[in-house]
Amino acid sequence: MNLRRNLLAAFLCAPLVSLTVPVTGLSQVPSKEPIKNVVLVHGAWADGSSWLKILPLLEAEGLHVVCAQIPLTSFADDVAATKRIIDAQEGPVLLVGHSYGGAVITEAGNDPKVAGLVYVAAFAPDQGESAGSLGKPYGATPGVGELRPLADGFLVLTEKGILEDFAPDVALEDRTLMIATQVPTQGAALGAPITTAAWRTKPSWFVVAANDRMIAPEQERVTAKRMNAKTLILSTSHVPMISKPHEVADFITNAASAKSNPTPPGTL
Repeated sequence: MNLRRNLLAAFLCAPLVSLTVPVTGLSQVPSKEPIKNVVLVHGAWADGSSWLKILPLLEAEGLHVVCAQIPLTSFADDVAATKRIIDAQEGPVLLVGHSYGGAVITEAGNDPKVAGLVYVAAFAPDQGESAGSLGKPYGATPGVGELRPLADGFLVLTEKGILEDFAPDVALEDRTLMIATQVPTQGAALGAPITTAAWRTKPSWFVVAANDRMIAPEQERVTAKRMNAKTLILSTSHVPMISKPHEVADFITNAASAKSNPTPPGTL
């Protein structure tokens, strides 16, 4: 069975290659079993290589890590792809989502195997909300201005958008990889509403990217506060898991090992 798990992980996600301000928030619900499985969900205009830097750091802590390669063809497809990977794990799962992947884990996280949710510079909509609707009160960010529509409803991010807005604080070789591996994203997926928000009933953590040019940093702060999530603020762009991999990996590892949760999730 271990061989099967290892082969599955290798197939789904081969190892890829500030200031920090801890903010008091939600501590975690006791689990009958320790969390050893971490499922990473990438965001829009990306793929599993988004987790290049932190995957080996998590594995070094003894965690079993798998990347869900969501197709970005529709919200339903992305949730289904994530749930498929959750179902393949043995034991409790810590679900981690970046950017649009946060909306995906908000819905997929209702799976009974999911013991907790970690949001990394992400959307975390409530019931009836979508990734797109959360950003409206904050106006268009510089990165949104670099989105270009395709004829079939998909959106792509310009090279300028990736270089200057998506990941301006990471090495050029990493940004070049992002340009080469960009996956067009169906625009309608960003407007799909959440049916049931998993963070309402499960413990949550949130990494706020203070210099984000794709999602307004204030939106991330307000979202994390609404969720009563345990929060880490990093002075990074939209991709803290690449520019501050050790800090993000430590945060995820601590979430997997958390023991108690005196505060109900989703309360202010």
